[in-house]
Amino acid sequence: MDYQTGFFYLFAAVLLYAGYRVITARNPVHAVLHLMLAFSQAAALWLLLKAEFLGITLVLVYLGAVMVLFLFVVMMLDINLDTVRQGFWKHFPLAALLGAFVAAELIAVLWMGFPSLADNPVAADMGANYSNTRELGLLLYTEYLYPIEVAAVILLVAMIAAIALTLRQRKDSKAINPALQVHVRASDRLVVVPMNATQKAAPVVEAVAAEEGKKP
Repeated sequence: MDYQTGFFYLFAAVLLYAGYRVITARNPVHAVLHLMLAFSQAAALWLLLKAEFLGITLVLVYLGAVMVLFLFVVMMLDINLDTVRQGFWKHFPLAALLGAFVAAELIAVLWMGFPSLADNPVAADMGANYSNTRELGLLLYTEYLYPIEVAAVILLVAMIAAIALTLRQRKDSKAINPALQVHVRASDRLVVVPMNATQKAAPVVEAVAAEEGKKP
């Protein structure tokens, strides 16, 4: 067993443990932390497969941004765990069946083995200046250009739908219309009232002033 195989089994074991803890952790914060650990191990597996761009993208985008956002949301929300766990045993048979199917696929793939890079003629001809990031970009924006555009439109529609569903208009909220502010006039906001320069003091005020003047 070489060192790459050893690291593969190490990262795979930690990944399986983290995935198991994601679905069995009682605390949602612990579940999110284990999911971040699972993403880090998956990125390490991408690095072992010489897909550095995918590994770095997984770390920067999902681990560094998305999962941290999930962690903050879970920590800020008051999640009622009792209501979340009510339908666990109801959906457990279907989840167990799907899990067994995925496990059977993984066992079949591991049983057949993986082809080495030496058996791949394209991988064998890689030079020192080969960049898998450049090759991935050329493949995505040439052969798979239309699927990329369709996926971008779907994500845009999902983002707009999420904003529309979460938008709530409160009656007690105060909103400012910029169009009305632009067309405002000074005469509508300011009224000049003519007043005399001096006025006589009221009798009550004069009496109080006289009393205060008599005091020592």
